[in-house]
Amino acid sequence: MRKLTIILFILCGFFACDEVVGVDDISNDNIVILAPANGVTLTNSTINFTWEILEEADSYKIQIAAPTFEEAQQIILDSLITVNSYSKILENGGYEWRVKAVNSEFETTYTTSIFTVEE
Repeated sequence: MRKLTIILFILCGFFACDEVVGVDDISNDNIVILAPANGVTLTNSTINFTWEILEEADSYKIQIAAPTFEEAQQIILDSLITVNSYSKILENGGYEWRVKAVNSEFETTYTTSIFTVEE
């Protein structure tokens, strides 16, 4: 194992290390949000956030702000998770949420959606 580590270290001097260890560059990929979709009004306070899986991702960074990130009065959630869904109980009001994929070397940009909760 020590010899393999030394070989990889030497090869990193000649090539980009992500090429040697096989880490996929996901920086140009986009997360596809499934729900809640942009502009929807939800009548249930339990919100199920879901998005399509990005195979090359190790985890996802999900954030929720009220009412928006640009005019945030409160950051409701800022979490790193390993699945493509998250449930949260939210009070009535407007929210913006965003998610991005992350692996050991790269990350996508955030995909953002705005929604309203009105019970």
